[in-house]
Amino acid sequence: MQIYLVGGAVRDQLLNYPVFDKDWVVVGASAEEMIGQGYQPVGQDFPVFIHPDTGEEYALARTERKSGKGYTGFQYHASKEVTLEEDLLRRDLTINAMAQDDKGTIYDPYGGRNDLDNKILRHVSPAFSEDPLRVLRVARFAARYHHLGFRVATETQSLMQQIATTDELEHLTAERVWKELERALTEPSPEVFFETLIKSSALIKVIPELATRVSTQQLSDFSLTCKNITSAEGRFACLLCLCKGVDVELLCSHLKAPNAYRDLALQCTSQSENLKNFDSLTAETKLVVIQCLDLIRRPQRIQPIIECIQALYSNSAIGSLLPILESMNKIEPKQLMQEGFKGAELGKEIERRRLQLCQSYSEEE
Repeated sequence: MQIYLVGGAVRDQLLNYPVFDKDWVVVGASAEEMIGQGYQPVGQDFPVFIHPDTGEEYALARTERKSGKGYTGFQYHASKEVTLEEDLLRRDLTINAMAQDDKGTIYDPYGGRNDLDNKILRHVSPAFSEDPLRVLRVARFAARYHHLGFRVATETQSLMQQIATTDELEHLTAERVWKELERALTEPSPEVFFETLIKSSALIKVIPELATRVSTQQLSDFSLTCKNITSAEGRFACLLCLCKGVDVELLCSHLKAPNAYRDLALQCTSQSENLKNFDSLTAETKLVVIQCLDLIRRPQRIQPIIECIQALYSNSAIGSLLPILESMNKIEPKQLMQEGFKGAELGKEIERRRLQLCQSYSEEE
């Protein structure tokens, strides 16, 4: 039995990049031997085991064969006879097809280290085209390492374009597309994710609602925006604000995006024009915006919205929003009831005082 550190941990270690997760491949072992040493089996598609002490994943060396559509259409073969080179051959990019033994020796049968040095994202073998998810993964890696000077190899870009001409991308589930998109939004250059998919003609297949609305200029603006906002939810909302006309509800439904992403995107896109000029709005309009966004009942929405608007518009005038809301929260219905306001009159008085607060800040401006 031989155990090797593989994939991203080896890659990022060589790049002096933070290593968060470690994956291991085991050569020359059987499932029974792994269980006998205390490893806990997980997964049904191929033998993966959890280390009894570290909780890290250890997979038996395996080969794979295409047997259907999409990223799940594979048959896997794991046995003691599968070599390290055979296991690494099935991986997506050369920089992800390296291994390291317990003595620190690097095994690099497909030139991953050379591609790291030359800052190239290159596929390992023609089998790359059998898994459509790899198109999204390459786009995500391009977004992660763009600031270091990495680029997609010409032949890999061509292969991604070929995949886009088939129906393979259409077999990706919404959950898998969203997972790659969400991870890409956290990368240093998320705009490159979309640029890479556009270049390979894949965006129209996986996110058609966005593909028909996004432009080179909008992605350039998005790049600048991302320098000022780091949360994935905020970046998603900013992108949809920049891509005018996107049906946010339809897009989020198609991608099965989490409610937090959908809600912030809807809030920002529906009121972005009013929010960026909030300080100069009339008192009546200010109150309408606050009520439309339900900020009085849900104050947790305020900060993410402000962050998005300030990231989108360097000259935004939204400074009075937070103090107005803080003042509104000091209005005590119980106190008003003690003053004699009841029923419908109580509601009218609360509304009058809220409007008065908006008016006072408008006068200050």
